[in-house]
Amino acid sequence: MQREIEQFIMYLAVERGLSAAYQSSVRQSLEAFRRWSEGQSLSLQDHDTDSLARFVSYRKKEGLGNSSLRILVVHLKIFYRYLAARSKVGADIAEPLIAPKVESYLPDTLSAQLVGDLLESIDTSQRLGKRDRAILELFYASGLRLSEICQIRIEHYDMEENLVRVTGKGNKTRIVPVGESAQKAIELYLSAERRELVRPKTRSHLFISVRGGALSPDRMRSIVKQRAQRAGIKSSMYPHLLRHCFATHLLENGADLRVIQEMLGHADISTTQIYTHVDQKRLKGIHHQFHPRG
Repeated sequence: MQREIEQFIMYLAVERGLSAAYQSSVRQSLEAFRRWSEGQSLSLQDHDTDSLARFVSYRKKEGLGNSSLRILVVHLKIFYRYLAARSKVGADIAEPLIAPKVESYLPDTLSAQLVGDLLESIDTSQRLGKRDRAILELFYASGLRLSEICQIRIEHYDMEENLVRVTGKGNKTRIVPVGESAQKAIELYLSAERRELVRPKTRSHLFISVRGGALSPDRMRSIVKQRAQRAGIKSSMYPHLLRHCFATHLLENGADLRVIQEMLGHADISTTQIYTHVDQKRLKGIHHQFHPRG
């Protein structure tokens, strides 16, 4: 089974061109499947749909939530579809597996006023203030993912057109506009602070550390959290929250859902539609507060 897993991961990388993060996620699922199979003395050919269902049940007992179990089922399905297509197993036994339902949730968000207070609270006259202001402005202005902002290089940012080119999930590239406030913050950072952080081995990443290297995701998270604490924001603050704010505030101000989908880099419009529920919740709150019979 180990050899088949390795060949499948190679297939995802070479033929499908899927990201290293996705390959790692699939590997984690299939390695857990291999270990469980060995404990049950089951080879790849010994499995049937019932044994796969028992494995999923086993992972649930280990504490996996429904979202993680759905991903696990998807990984088993694509693995067995691959094996069956190459006649390495007799049939695609994973196809009948039913993934558990995931409860829908409304993403956390902040008001536009609170986000504005956060951004304005960053003192750009202090050390690293220009860099941190530019980071948070870009998160909110463009709705980029944490991994996408970490990977941005200077050559990806078009200062004349105010556009940034990013590579998101599935190695898909998209062009995202940069708002005026973010543009000014980035240009101030580039002209007055980044050059002071450059070291002999510094590469062209847009946001760099005091040692001249690219900022890691953990460091980005820390920056956002620390800036929120200094601004007196008591809500839990993390980079993805600014992405939620970006989408929610666009929708509240009349932006088309398809446009928001494109800017967020969602492959499926259903993923973006969660923000319509956020807006509906806000409208219901307003109705309840101000209507005489609300």
